[in-house]
Amino acid sequence: MSVREPSELGVDTEVGALRSVLLHRPGDELRRLTPRNNDQLLFDGLPWVDRAQDEHDAFANVLRGRGIEVLLVSDLLTETLTTSGAARMQGISAAVDPRKLGHVLAQDLAAHLRGVPAAELSTILTSGMTFDELPIGTGAATPSLVRLMHHGADFVIDPLPNLLFTRDSSFWIGGRVAITSLALPARVREASLTDLIYAHHPRFRGVRRAYESHTAPVEGGDVLLLAPGVIAVGVGERTTPAGAEALARSVFEDELAHTVLAVPIEQRRASMHLDTVLTMVDSDAVVMYPAVRDTLSAFTIRREDGVVGIGGPEPFLDAAAAAMGIGKLRVIDTGLDHVTAEREQWDDGNNTLALAPGVVVAYERNVETNARMEAAGIEVLRISGSELGSGRGGPRCMSCPLARGPLD
Repeated sequence: MSVREPSELGVDTEVGALRSVLLHRPGDELRRLTPRNNDQLLFDGLPWVDRAQDEHDAFANVLRGRGIEVLLVSDLLTETLTTSGAARMQGISAAVDPRKLGHVLAQDLAAHLRGVPAAELSTILTSGMTFDELPIGTGAATPSLVRLMHHGADFVIDPLPNLLFTRDSSFWIGGRVAITSLALPARVREASLTDLIYAHHPRFRGVRRAYESHTAPVEGGDVLLLAPGVIAVGVGERTTPAGAEALARSVFEDELAHTVLAVPIEQRRASMHLDTVLTMVDSDAVVMYPAVRDTLSAFTIRREDGVVGIGGPEPFLDAAAAAMGIGKLRVIDTGLDHVTAEREQWDDGNNTLALAPGVVVAYERNVETNARMEAAGIEVLRISGSELGSGRGGPRCMSCPLARGPLD
C-alpha cells in the first residue's frame, strides 16, 4: 500500500501531463445486468463482461505505458476496509437500507457484514447481493416479512455497474478533491464508496475537500477545468443550476477558481454530461459536437470584492476564450457530416482523455473524429470500447485524474 504526500496530488487543467489516475476495472456488478433491469441501472445493453474487462485492461495498460500511475477502486476499497473500522461501518451503513429491508433484516445483515473479510465485503459493496445470496435464512431467530416475500433474484444490496465511470463521483480542483452528489438513484451510493476511500485510505491522508453537497446534484462528467482558475459546469440531466451555483460559490470561497461558466445542455440521454458534447484535447483546443457549436451558451459567474456576479448568457466558445485569456478556442468537429457526427457523438467521440497537451485516448470506432483530431495535430491513442461503451461513457468518463503536471 503506497502513501503519497497530498502536495503531490492535484489537477488544475484537463490537459496537463497526467501523472496518476483512478480507474475501476469492471467486475461482477456488470454480470448483474439483465434485460429486466438494465434500463434502471442506466445501461443501453448487456455488456459481454469478459470482453469489457479485456478492453479496460488494455485502456489501463495504455496509461501505464505512458508512465502514468493507475490506481484501481477495488484495490483501494479493499485496503481501506482492511485498515479502517470506520470505513467498514460507513460502507455497510450506506449499502444496507432499513427502508427497503425493514429494521429486522437490515440489522441482521449489517451485523453479518461487519464480520466479512475485507476483500469479500469490497465485492459485495460494488457488485451487490441478492436475496438468494443472503446468509440469513428464513428460519432466523427473528423472522423477516421482507425476506419471506421477496423473489430470490431481487437485490438486497443493489449493484453499482456505473462505478466504472470514476469521473462522476469525485473530481479534483487544485490540490483538493470534490465529492459529488449523483442525481439518479442507481448511482447515489457510488459517492459513498469514493468518500470513504478519500477519507480513510492512507494514500489520501491530509487531503482537503473542495466541495461537498448532499442536496444539489453535481456530477464530475459535467465539470471541465478549462484552464487554471477557469471551470465549466454543464447544467442539464445530471447537474442542476443549484448544484452549479453551490460549486461556484464553494470554489470562490476556497480561492480555487476565479471564473465558473454554467453551460446549459439538453436534458436527454445522448447529452447527459457536458463531456458528451465536448472535451479538451489541447490547452487551446476542444473536440466538439458540431450540432451544439453555434447554440451552446454560458453564464459567467465571477466573484469580485467578495460579491458573486452572474453575466450572460453568451456563446460558450466566446465566454470560454475570454475567461481563459486566449483569443480563440480551436474547435475540432465530431465527424464529417451530420449523420456521422450524430453517430460518433453517441459513441463517445467527444469523450476523450488527455494524457498531455495534444495527446488523447479515444475509442477506435470513432474513425472520422479521430482522423479530424490527427489532422489538427492531436496524437490519438486508440482503444477498443465495444463493450465498455454500453454504459454510455468514454475514456474521460472512465477516469478520475488524481495528479496532473502544470501547463508550460
